[in-house]
Amino acid sequence: MSVFSVSERGVRTILIGLVMMVAGFILMIGGGSRDPDVFNEGMFDFCKLVAAPIVILLGIAVVIIGILKKPNEAQ
Repeated sequence: MSVFSVSERGVRTILIGLVMMVAGFILMIGGGSRDPDVFNEGMFDFCKLVAAPIVILLGIAVVIIGILKKPNEAQ
């Protein structure tokens, strides 16, 4: 029987954190303009400047928690 340093619950937590980070990057997509002479206010949206980085940082925190959480010895 091999013992892994990350439990099954930890792996699920890591995957949830990775999904959160991908969702944060998806929230940052868009807002640019195809024409360089036209200014687009969309790149200064609350979602792109505030919400997306917070979601990414929360995802990183969830991944760190998933890695550092001690597995149960009873398994």
